[in-house]
Amino acid sequence: MAERYRPEERSDIRALGGLAERLAKRHLVTAERFDEAGDAIRRTRLATERTYLAWWRTGLTCLAVGFGAGRLVPDLSKGATWPFEAIGVSFALVGVAFIAYGYFRQKQVEEALVRGDYAPLDDRATLVFASLGVLLGLATLVLLLVHPT
Repeated sequence: MAERYRPEERSDIRALGGLAERLAKRHLVTAERFDEAGDAIRRTRLATERTYLAWWRTGLTCLAVGFGAGRLVPDLSKGATWPFEAIGVSFALVGVAFIAYGYFRQKQVEEALVRGDYAPLDDRATLVFASLGVLLGLATLVLLLVHPT
């Protein structure tokens, strides 16, 4: 059975500080069983999962934009449809790349966590995704300004 929290008697809990003391006050954990390092790893893994899901959300958004630009917009506009289809395919390819890189990145970070290391985001990947975003954004603007409605 866990001991009741008595600050005057439990200097081991006070020494752990902040979170451990609050949890011990609420009788949720005992000071001996609270593992700050293990909790940090757990929180880091949860953050990694959220980041992986963000890569997925970004990829799915690009796929939706690709579908809209490549299939829906040409039906609503006059003139050639190939520019919209090209933009749509490009957005879809970027979406697939986001999902694939998100999986690769999640594995990379998990392996680094197991080693007790840090895996920084590759500068080349950020440059590629930023460049693709700028190019697709500019192509979309040009298409909107030049193409007849």
